[in-house]
Amino acid sequence: MIDPWRAEQEWLRCAFHAHTTNSDGELTPRALVKHYERAGYDVLAVTDHWFRSDPPSTERLLVVPSAELNCVLPGDRDGHVLAFGIDDALASLEGERLDLADTGAWITDNGGVAYLAHPYWTGVTPGSLELPDTVSGIEVYNASCELEIGRGVSTVHWDELLEAGHRCFALATDDSHHPGFDSDLAWTWVRAERTIEGVLEALQTGCFYGSTGPRITSVAAGVGSVVVECDPCRSVTVMFGVSSGAAVHAGRLGYRHGGEILETTPDGSITAARLDLPRTTPYARVQVTDERGGRAWTNPVGP
Repeated sequence: MIDPWRAEQEWLRCAFHAHTTNSDGELTPRALVKHYERAGYDVLAVTDHWFRSDPPSTERLLVVPSAELNCVLPGDRDGHVLAFGIDDALASLEGERLDLADTGAWITDNGGVAYLAHPYWTGVTPGSLELPDTVSGIEVYNASCELEIGRGVSTVHWDELLEAGHRCFALATDDSHHPGFDSDLAWTWVRAERTIEGVLEALQTGCFYGSTGPRITSVAAGVGSVVVECDPCRSVTVMFGVSSGAAVHAGRLGYRHGGEILETTPDGSITAARLDLPRTTPYARVQVTDERGGRAWTNPVGP
C-alpha cells in the first residue's frame, strides 16, 4: 500500500461508478462527462453493464474506460465487479459465468483493475466472502444502494476481510443512474498523476480514500498512535480488530475512548485528534464523521 498523505502527486476527485444510456443510465456518455465536469470532478469511470464505455476526456475531466461485469459469489449469488481501465475485449466473456477470482483475473489480464461492487446490496454474507488476489478491493459505500434500500454501507464486509488478513482497499461511489438525483453524493480522493495509468496504479496500491463529505488532510500513523487532521467533524474513529478500536467525539460531554482531541473549531468541532493504536493489530483504518453525517474512510494505515 502507498500512503496517499505522503505521496507527491495531486489530489484527484474521482467518480468511479456511473451509468449511461449504454446500459441503464439516463444520460448519454458525453452528457454524463459534462455532468461530472460541471460538478468539479477530475476523473470519471463510466461503468456500464457489460459495455466498455469510453467517451472522450475533456481538458478538465479524465475519463477511464471501464465496465461493470457479473460474477458468481458464495451461495450462488450474483455479484457485480467494476472493471477499471480494461481493453475492449468484452465479447470474449459472452456466455461465461465466472466466479469472482476468475472475473478478476480476466479484468487484470485485459489491462484493468477489479473492485467488487456493493457487497451488502448484493446480499453476500459477511464472513463467507473471500477476496482473491485478482481483486483489489470493494465498495465500502454505494450512494445509489443507500438511497434506494438502505444497503449501501459495506463496512462489516470490509472489516471481516481485513480481520482475515486480506489486502483490501475500499471505494466510495455514486453508482449513478439518474444524475442530479443520485450523483455527487460519494467520491474517492485519489493521489495520482492525472493519467489513466496513474489512476489505475493508485487503485492497485490503495493511494486514496473515500468520502461522502469531509476531507481528511493528514493521517500520520506511528508506534502506539495515529494522528488525524480533517475538516470540522463530530467524531474520529480508528478500527483495528474485533471489539477493538478508539474514538473521540465532539462536545463538552463528548465521549473519549483511547484518544484525545488535539484541535477544535470555535464551535467545538474536531479538526485534529490522536488515537491509540496497539503495537500489534491485524489492521487499522480511520473513519471521520462530520456534523451532517457525512463520512470519510481511509484504507488501512500503518507506521
